Amino acid sequence: MTTPASRIDWARLRFAIVGALLAAPPAPGDLGPALDRLAAQRWRHPTTGEPLRVARSTLERWYYAARHARQDPVEALRHRVRKDAGTQPSLGLTLREALRAQWQAHPGWTVQLHVDNLKAVVAAHPALGPLPSYPTIRRFFRAQGLFRTRRPVTPPTAGSLRAEQQRATVEVRSFEIAHVNALWHADYHQGSRKVLTAQGTWVPASLLGVLDDRSRLVAHLQWVPRGDRRDLRPRPRASHPEAAAAPGAHDGQRRRHVRRGDPRGACPPGDPA
Repeated sequence: MTTPASRIDWARLRFAIVGALLAAPPAPGDLGPALDRLAAQRWRHPTTGEPLRVARSTLERWYYAARHARQDPVEALRHRVRKDAGTQPSLGLTLREALRAQWQAHPGWTVQLHVDNLKAVVAAHPALGPLPSYPTIRRFFRAQGLFRTRRPVTPPTAGSLRAEQQRATVEVRSFEIAHVNALWHADYHQGSRKVLTAQGTWVPASLLGVLDDRSRLVAHLQWVPRGDRRDLRPRPRASHPEAAAAPGAHDGQRRRHVRRGDPRGACPPGDPA
C-alpha cells in the first residue's frame, strides 16, 4: 500500500537517479547512452531495501518531468493519487444496486461468485452496461463494507437471527486491556436443567464465570442457584486466591472497582450499586 511517506521516498529516489543528468546535462546525442548506463545499475528500493532496476523508458520520463518542473523537481517526481481513486467510476448506479441486492440475497458468496452471476445478469440485460473487472468489483465490496458472511454450522434460532439483525444495524466495537489483572469480566450462564436442593425443591441453576480480559484466564467458575448479584460474595473454594475476594455484594459497583484495576472489587458496606 502506498502511503504519503513512501511517495516522498520514491520521489527522492527518482530525483537522486536522474539528478546527475540535470546538474551536468549530457551533450546532444549523449542522453540515450547516459540513460542506458543508469538503467544497467541497481538501486536500493526506498521501502523494502531490496535491489531495484529501472527501465530506460521510465528513467526518460522521470528526467523530462524533473527538467520541466517549474519550482520543485522532487515534487514533480512524486506519485500522484488519482482524483477518482476509491470511487469505481466504471460501476454505474444500476450495477451498484444489482451488486448490493445480490450480496443481500447471498452474503456467503465469494467475490468471484458475485462476478460470475453479475456476468450472467449483464448478458441477459445489456442495458446495465459493460461488465467491470474482478478487481473493480472487489474494491467496491471492500469500500462498501460488503464482506463475506459464512453460513452458520448450526440451524439459525430466533436469538441468533435477532443478534445478526442487530450486528447489521449497530456498530459493534471490541477492546482489550494491555495488562493482565487490569479488568475482569463476570457473567452468568443460565443452565437448561434444574437442580434439587437440600430442602427438596427444584431450582434453576446458573454458571458464574470470572475471566481476565487480557489473558482470558478463568479465575472463577461455579454453579449458583439464583444467577444474580446476590451470588457475588466471597467463596472459599475459588480456583484462584484473588478470585475469592473479587465478587462483592453489589455487581455493578464491583465491576467498576475491577475496571479501575482493584482486584478486590468489593463494595463498601452501604454503598449503592
